[in-house]
Amino acid sequence: MNGKITRKNPVTMPTPVGNYTHITRIPKEADLFVTSGQIGVDMKGDIPIDFNTQVKNTFINMKHVLESEALDENNIIKVNIWATEKIDWDYLYYEWDGLFGENYPAMTIGYISELGLPEIKIEIELWAAKPE
Repeated sequence: MNGKITRKNPVTMPTPVGNYTHITRIPKEADLFVTSGQIGVDMKGDIPIDFNTQVKNTFINMKHVLESEALDENNIIKVNIWATEKIDWDYLYYEWDGLFGENYPAMTIGYISELGLPEIKIEIELWAAKPE
């Protein structure tokens, strides 16, 4: 195996129903990074009421946490998304495609009754790998 992260959708499986990849392979010498769930809090510490504003802020926070370790979208191998209300997929995919282009990681989405604080409506956890 080469020292690169590879993503694929096996031909023996259905096409993904969203913007994700079925399987991601990480080289064994890669460093693994796991973020805490990123939320829609802004730099002043405020959590907006509007769901899509929380989505926008969450993606900004995801970019910042990646940059703090010199990582980018190519290093992301897995994304876990939790939401407490229906996701506006057009808007989320607008932000998603702005980050990933068409280099989609593996993804899991869950709707849950609540997150860590009552005002949080979406939380996104990232797993990333950086080959040596």
